[in-house]
Amino acid sequence: MPLRDRFPALLALAIPVVAGALYMALAGAPSHYPLVNLAALALVGPWILFGRGPHTATSRHLLAIACVMLLLAPLAISPALTSITGDSVRRWFPLGPLAVHTGMLATPALGMLAARNRTLAAPLLLAGIGAAFLQPDAATGFALTLAAVGLHHVTKDWKVGLVAIVGFVASLMMAMRGELLPQPFVERVVVEAAGVSPFLALALGLSLVAAFVLVLLALPFDRAKRFTLAGLLFGFGITAMMSSYPAPLIGYGAAPILGFGIAFGLHRIPQR
Repeated sequence: MPLRDRFPALLALAIPVVAGALYMALAGAPSHYPLVNLAALALVGPWILFGRGPHTATSRHLLAIACVMLLLAPLAISPALTSITGDSVRRWFPLGPLAVHTGMLATPALGMLAARNRTLAAPLLLAGIGAAFLQPDAATGFALTLAAVGLHHVTKDWKVGLVAIVGFVASLMMAMRGELLPQPFVERVVVEAAGVSPFLALALGLSLVAAFVLVLLALPFDRAKRFTLAGLLFGFGITAMMSSYPAPLIGYGAAPILGFGIAFGLHRIPQR
């Protein structure tokens, strides 16, 4: 694949990440916030341009298992380590000085694997929704639900459509028991930016729209993968707009940058 064909994927990540970093720098966020996001972008950028997908059945199965296990990881260790606020909600995994949002890190690759395998698509998406239900994390639930909607739009697979229905109901239940107070520069980012300048808020919103359009229309993947990833990004983004959930790519947090970056680099995965 020519390198130029992969640049839209890098742009889809870079536009909102750079916009978010500029906003944080201008709005007085802690100095390491934009640096962490930009470092994550620099780390995953070469993978987007030169990466390849798992090309054996064993490697694909191992990656799928790793994604689900990562989603479940916060439930397996001390609540004091996995709950930033001290609440019973457990969505983060400690990684040195960082707290990694496991849903945003694991689900893009999981969505890619679901999109390339008609047989396992529904079980993989359902496993992700089940893990999110245990955390609980409505943002991850809705993101996987809309990923299923996008995949169903392309494949017309009734099993994936059923997963979307189950995911929607489960996500509503998660939303009722998983609300947390917003953290500055992490949640409610566009609303906070509007308080600083409506132009900043508009720029952040447009950067996410640009990323969504690039994912949906310009990534060098087949329609099933593009619509799945676009649904996932839209789900994370719209949930962050409506409630106190992390804003993907424009807010502080390396997880969505690494998660979508890893998925964008999984090129040429054989279809089944």
